[in-house]
Amino acid sequence: MENIVKILAVDDHRMTALGYKYILEDAVFENFKVRVEVATGYEEGQSKIESSARSLKYDIILLDIQLFPAEAKDPRTGQDLGVFARELVPDSKVVFMSSFSDSYRINSICQAVNPDGYMVKSEIDELSLIEMVKVVTSKPPYYTHLALVAARKNIAQSFKIDEYDRAILYELSKGTKTKDMTAVIPLSLATIDNRKRALKNNFGIQDKNDLALIDEARNRGFI
Repeated sequence: MENIVKILAVDDHRMTALGYKYILEDAVFENFKVRVEVATGYEEGQSKIESSARSLKYDIILLDIQLFPAEAKDPRTGQDLGVFARELVPDSKVVFMSSFSDSYRINSICQAVNPDGYMVKSEIDELSLIEMVKVVTSKPPYYTHLALVAARKNIAQSFKIDEYDRAILYELSKGTKTKDMTAVIPLSLATIDNRKRALKNNFGIQDKNDLALIDEARNRGFI
């Protein structure tokens, strides 16, 4: 019986996910063949993962980080979908495929999901995709060069972005005033102010306003 490695590729750009599918299904592997299913966006990815939990689980789940257009103002990301997959199908390998190479963003994902790989999209080509599948199915993890550099930087960093920091950044991006955040985030106003100050310091924009914080957080892939 032919050995099949089943992969789910989740990306809000369908052509990107289809690119992974065509490359990997055409590739020649020594001991198996690859079949790739495609999901466009968070809900479809979640639905396919849920279905796989009831039948044949995916061997590898490929996740983009941004799964909604910016105007959608939906706080859910590929990181959240990765956490969901870890809980529902823990035997499935999770690999992130993202344009973000910022060390803070990668650190956040490593802390929350402990992925089996991370590929920066600017470094993805046919050979790296094939190599990723070989490594992840046998002896993970697999990192492209920029992702590995960013991950190594985290060893010397004590700064972490947790769920409360992400919530603060999200509320700021929606236009919520700091004084009103206590109604939706279970922190005191002083704690929220301190966290905002720490975010600005660690992003290197300590003397700038909240708009600059939103811009920097968006550039780093947190909102």
